[in-house]
Amino acid sequence: MSEVTSSNAKTTTAAAGTTAAAAEVASNNQPKKVVVRFRSTGNAPILKKSVYKISSAQRFQALIVFLRKELGYKASEPLFVYVNSAFSPAPDEIVYNLSRCFGLDGQLTINYATTPAWG
Repeated sequence: MSEVTSSNAKTTTAAAGTTAAAAEVASNNQPKKVVVRFRSTGNAPILKKSVYKISSAQRFQALIVFLRKELGYKASEPLFVYVNSAFSPAPDEIVYNLSRCFGLDGQLTINYATTPAWG
C-alpha cells in the first residue's frame, strides 16, 4: 500500500513540474505588450487617445484602474467594462489571455459605459 502512495506522489510531483515548465515556456513566448483599443458606449465620455499598449502580464483590474484614471472617474462612480461588446471578464483575468482568445486584428477591444450595456 505504501508503494502505491509513494508512486502517486512521484507522479503528482512530475506532473506539477511538467505544468510549471509548460507555463514557463508559454510565458517566454507571449508578447510583452498588448494593443488595447477603448471604445465608449452610450453616454460615456470619449478618450482623447483610444489606443494604448499595456503589459501583457497585467490583470484586467489594472486595465480598469487605468481607464478610470484616464476618464477622471472615482472608484464610487459607476463604470462598466466589456470585451468585444459581449462580456465583462473577471478582474483577475490576465490581459494576454484575453487578447489571445478575444483579440481581433492584433488588438483587444474594450468597450466602457456608465450604465450596463451588455450582459
